[in-house]
Amino acid sequence: MNAHADVDVEWPLSRRGDVVPDVCTWLREHKPVARVRTFTGDPAWLVSTHELATRVLQDDAFSMSALAAPGGRLQYAPLFPASNRSSVKDMVGVGLRDTVMQTFSPHAVKEAIGAFRRKAGELLDDITAEGPPVDFRARFTQPYTASVMATVMGLSEDHGRLLMDGFDISIMTVPRTFEGAQVNLEKCLARTRARLLEPDAVDAPGLLGALARFRTEHGTTPELDDEIVLMLNNLFVAGGLSTAAFLLLSLLQLALHRDQAEWLRTHPESMDRAVEELLRYSLAIGDGLPRIAVRDTELGGQPISEGDLVLVLVEGANYDPAVFDDPNRLDLTRNPKEHVTFGAGRHYCAATCLARTHATVALSAVLERLPGLRLAIPPEEINWRSGWIKRTPERLPLLW
Repeated sequence: MNAHADVDVEWPLSRRGDVVPDVCTWLREHKPVARVRTFTGDPAWLVSTHELATRVLQDDAFSMSALAAPGGRLQYAPLFPASNRSSVKDMVGVGLRDTVMQTFSPHAVKEAIGAFRRKAGELLDDITAEGPPVDFRARFTQPYTASVMATVMGLSEDHGRLLMDGFDISIMTVPRTFEGAQVNLEKCLARTRARLLEPDAVDAPGLLGALARFRTEHGTTPELDDEIVLMLNNLFVAGGLSTAAFLLLSLLQLALHRDQAEWLRTHPESMDRAVEELLRYSLAIGDGLPRIAVRDTELGGQPISEGDLVLVLVEGANYDPAVFDDPNRLDLTRNPKEHVTFGAGRHYCAATCLARTHATVALSAVLERLPGLRLAIPPEEINWRSGWIKRTPERLPLLW
């Protein structure tokens, strides 16, 4: 299965986001804990069964925060200094965790649904006025996601677009860093810092306003301002990256499975369950979920040493027939509660409500407005992006 003696499979796997790599089955059956080498050349363990993936994501022997430790094994080159990586631990340290969590709470997201629907409607108005075909990545999923993230974070739409455009540089999967990555980061941080320091920031909605009021009420320092600005940037990237990629691949699957799309259009009450199945079915996470072993342990009988890098193969776990019946079949009536797309355990994604609502609003609007949604090109002609943290098409031209 590989061209080198020191690995079991070549990494990363196929970048196509519409076909499960064949090697996933082989890995689960023959090498559930396999040796791979990352983009940087570091060795790593690739975990491909649902049972072992869940263990890694829940067991405190495997740490996410340890990924930022200097000198550790890397999944790919960090495109900003390790000292600039904001985490939940950092938020706790400066007393900001509750403020951030409230922004992404179900109550806060529910209050923003009206804005999400308006933006989806405006974009679809423009799309239908132009007529098919239209590239839905450029004309719908990217601007819609930028608007959603800007809304919950209290930023302007222009600011949201600037941060969204920065993704093309800030989340590349490369073996070494490059000049443009730091320049891009500095531009994004400078724009956010300027907005945070404006006198009326305390009156802003969303997370920006909450953080501006926090620094006014509790006092601030240049170091705290640096942490707040970085936190705003990182949360926008983390939220916008995942939601945009998932929505784009969901639209692709609905365009490919037109009978199921039509069923969902006529059964809108089933949208929540359908989104869960689309989350399970999604191949957006192309490079695995990384963790560092913080002590010697084992996985499936394979010794794991302290400091080892472990990658959870999400498509391996989410397509494991031991958990999901006929996993290669998209079934929008399925209730796949056990999927690991959002992680698990202590590092279960805090913004799950936002991610689900973001997709539910957009997919509902598209199905209602554009019955007959289908690909404008043969599926094999989709150009899948390389060198990027998500599996995603460069363009997604659709007809309706």
